[in-house]
Amino acid sequence: MIHIYTGKGKGKTTAALGLALRAAGAGKKVYICQFLKGRYTCELAALKKIKNIKVGRFGSGCFIKGAPAEKDITLARRGLREVKKALACKDCDMIILDEINAAVNLGLIKLKELIILIKKIPGKTEIILTGRDAPPELIKIADLVSDIKDVKHYLNKGVQARRGIEF
Repeated sequence: MIHIYTGKGKGKTTAALGLALRAAGAGKKVYICQFLKGRYTCELAALKKIKNIKVGRFGSGCFIKGAPAEKDITLARRGLREVKKALACKDCDMIILDEINAAVNLGLIKLKELIILIKKIPGKTEIILTGRDAPPELIKIADLVSDIKDVKHYLNKGVQARRGIEF
């Protein structure tokens, strides 16, 4: 099954991590590939304690404004290679491609290449795609799509990102 968590609201990665936690609790093996993320976030400390969840991070840690730097492209390509390796070993029950939609929209990953990869994934493997602005082509092939809306957010009132909540 292919799941997509998209939209402008908070909670796309959190939803995917909730699925990872549930899968791990059922004894399933999970690979989380985080595109565009390089800064430390608190969920990493918790995920390291769960033996059947592996995390790969492929981002420089800097917010990309304008054209991506060569380093950003290289890291995203490396992340996609790691996903292909995880699929090749046929050991993963769930693969999460966190912020893959943003990586596609920024031109770091080619949409056509991603779709070809997704179509080769064994039927037993759950695939989770997160990030704003999921391309219509991905939405079309997905089995589940959640559009997370930003109805109200305390950051708009000037509340700063908080450790353990936003990062």
